[in-house]
Amino acid sequence: MFKEFEKRLLSSLILIPIAAFFIFQGSVFFIFFLSLFFLATTYEWIMMNKKNDFMKIFGIIFLFISFYTAFYVREQSGLNFFLFIIIICIFTDIGGYVFGKTFKGPKLTRISPNKTYAGVIGSFLFSITAGLIFIKYIDDIVFKDIDQLPVLFLILFISFISQIGDLIISYFKRKAKLKDTGKILPGHGGMLDRIDGLIFVLPSIYLLTFN
Repeated sequence: MFKEFEKRLLSSLILIPIAAFFIFQGSVFFIFFLSLFFLATTYEWIMMNKKNDFMKIFGIIFLFISFYTAFYVREQSGLNFFLFIIIICIFTDIGGYVFGKTFKGPKLTRISPNKTYAGVIGSFLFSITAGLIFIKYIDDIVFKDIDQLPVLFLILFISFISQIGDLIISYFKRKAKLKDTGKILPGHGGMLDRIDGLIFVLPSIYLLTFN
């Protein structure tokens, strides 16, 4: 567990500053960043679905929509709200990993043998904690006129969709008999492995917030 965690940590220390630069810059810089991610994830998706042309096309269209909504939410809702979404997704992943590895327990589904009920609880707990800390100490402007209960439901919604996204990508990996979507990130796998929840969360937030 600790060797795997060490790989994840080192990769994150490299990736986070790079991603943060483009996210904070926004505009053309962010479009460039999203374009690179789109190309990388599209390649991984095609490799996972070599024998299914329909799923290839469907996946590419979905990824395009997802990255478009990422740009839209970042530009229309502002940096702080976009960071809030990302932080919830990150800590959903961390909580699931830490609780799943620490407490183990009953498996959640055959789709992803490593997922446990303990991991689900950890995902929700970590995401709530991170979200509330972010609002309290980093940004209380976006949510200043909103009661805590709707904010709590929003955090749970984001975390839930993120976990569903994780399971969906896990399902396609299992079908393709792959452990990871790629090998580009030590300890993390592929690009899709890292943003599997986020690509489902952002379109959901777009539909929830802008329609």
